[in-house]
Amino acid sequence: MSLSGKVAIVTGSGAGLGLAYAQELARQGAAVVVNDVDQATADAAVASITEAGGKAVAVVVPVGESEAAEQLVSAAVENFGGLDILVTNAGILRDKSLLKMSDEDFDLVVNVHLKGTFTCVRAAYAHFKENGVAGRIVCIGSPTGQRGNFGQTNYAAAKAGIVGMVRTWALETKKAGVCVNAVIPVAATAMTKTVPYFQKAVEADERGESMPAFFRHDLGFGTAADVAGLVAFLSSPQAEGITGQVIGAGGDRLQVWSHPEPVATEYHEGGWDYEAMQSEGAALVRGNLQSVGEKFLPLPDELAPEQQA
Repeated sequence: MSLSGKVAIVTGSGAGLGLAYAQELARQGAAVVVNDVDQATADAAVASITEAGGKAVAVVVPVGESEAAEQLVSAAVENFGGLDILVTNAGILRDKSLLKMSDEDFDLVVNVHLKGTFTCVRAAYAHFKENGVAGRIVCIGSPTGQRGNFGQTNYAAAKAGIVGMVRTWALETKKAGVCVNAVIPVAATAMTKTVPYFQKAVEADERGESMPAFFRHDLGFGTAADVAGLVAFLSSPQAEGITGQVIGAGGDRLQVWSHPEPVATEYHEGGWDYEAMQSEGAALVRGNLQSVGEKFLPLPDELAPEQQA
C-alpha cells in the first residue's frame, strides 16, 4: 500500500464522492480525517473505514472559515502525528437561474467551495512547509467550472476559481516539493440523480449493477469509486512531478484538460479600435466562436428515461 504511514484530510467526506475518496485513501494505507457537517453521517463514514481495517476520525465542522481549516489540520496532527495529503471536496448547491439567484445563494456556495478550498489549502500548506513535508493537495473541480451550466452561476464561478487557484498554487508550492492538482469527476451523485438523462445509469448503480456501456465509455460517466483511484494516485509519492494539472475521471474514461490557450491571433497596426473591429476584428471573433455548456450524446432508445404516467 503506497500510502502506508500517510495522513489525509478529505473535506466533505461523509457520503458520496468524498466518502469514496476517503475510503480509497484508507484502503491504500492512509489514516484519514473525515469531515462532514452532520455527526451521524461522519460517524458512519468513519465506521465504514475502521470496520474495513483502516484508520479514521471525524471532524464535524462546515468548511469555509480559517478556524475550520485549522481544526482539521490539528485533528490530523493530534490523532495521527502529522499531515501529508489534503483533498478538498466539500461543497453545497443552491441552483437557480441568474435573476432568481439571491446574494445568499451566491455567497453560501462560494464560501464553501471557493473559500473553503482556499482556507484548507493554506492551512495544510503551512503545515507542509513548516515540517518539510512534500505534501499532496487534490482540489475537486467540476465540468460546470470548465464549461458552464444553466442555473449554476455560483457553482460555476467557484469551481472555475478553484482551477485558477490550483494553477497558481502549483507555482507557489513547487519549491517545497508539494504537488497541487485538480480533479474533474463525472459520476453519479445526488445532483445527477435528479437528471432524467442519467436515470438508467443511476438506477443500475443503485441496484448494484454495472452501468450500461454507453454511460461508462461514451459519456465517461460512472460511480464515485471510478474517480477515487485517480485521487489516491495524485495523493501518492508516485505522483511526484505532476502538479498544476486538471485531470478528469468518470466511468472508463480518463482525461487531461488543457489550460486555456488562444485559438486565433491577428494583429492590426495601431491597435483594434472600433472601426478596425467592425472591418476586420469581427470576422476573427465570429470565425472562432467557442462552444459553451456540456454537450451530451443522444441517448439510445433503450436508455431513454421512463415517462411518468
